[in-house]
Amino acid sequence: MQFAIIAAGKGSRLAYEGATLPKPLVPLLGVSMVERLLSIYTECGADKIAIIVNQDNRSVSQRLQELAGKYNLDICVRNTPSSMHSFYELSELLDSEKFCLSTVDTVFSTARFKAYIEEFRNSDNVDALMAVTSYIDDEKPLYVQTDNEMNITGYYDMQGDCRYVSAGIYCLTDKCLDVLKECIENGLSRMRAFQRQLVLNGMRVKAFDIGKVIDVDHVEDVAKAEILISEEL
Repeated sequence: MQFAIIAAGKGSRLAYEGATLPKPLVPLLGVSMVERLLSIYTECGADKIAIIVNQDNRSVSQRLQELAGKYNLDICVRNTPSSMHSFYELSELLDSEKFCLSTVDTVFSTARFKAYIEEFRNSDNVDALMAVTSYIDDEKPLYVQTDNEMNITGYYDMQGDCRYVSAGIYCLTDKCLDVLKECIENGLSRMRAFQRQLVLNGMRVKAFDIGKVIDVDHVEDVAKAEILISEEL
């Protein structure tokens, strides 16, 4: 099983608030966000980890080159207009039936993540297993509607009767790449549009409650993320 990381953003909000390092290199309890993910994904048995980084963040690509001997990395250095376009660039590096995709700034419980990956590995009747959370700490959350068996029936910008929001972590099969290509060809650019299209196309999409998730978008989120990590130590 392969893993993929989107780290192509500029981290402008963090920089504006005084962060001196590019987002992927911001440390959480002494370990950079990107190295934390690489370590967790390797523990989960990653055959390969594909990662896309911004051309302007030379220190990030340089650090990844240094880590390439420790982790089996496939590095793409490219500027893209959106997260979906970053995913599309990464898709060319993915050649396994199942893979897991996340952004570099997503912080989660390692134990819950491992349970998530194990469930996906053992699932033969789903096209996608999406991580969701009932902890809402996002400026523009994507609400996820599920039935009693955790099948995803819709994605919404307003809460309505939705219990969960998207956690920004996606376990997908290679069948989903056709939907990604369709979205790109139709001029769509946001990952939430891709998620919606999976459901609209009749794909078998289920949800997995991954517990509390922190997206490190602001300087204050670093402390929140460190608290979440320390709870497992």
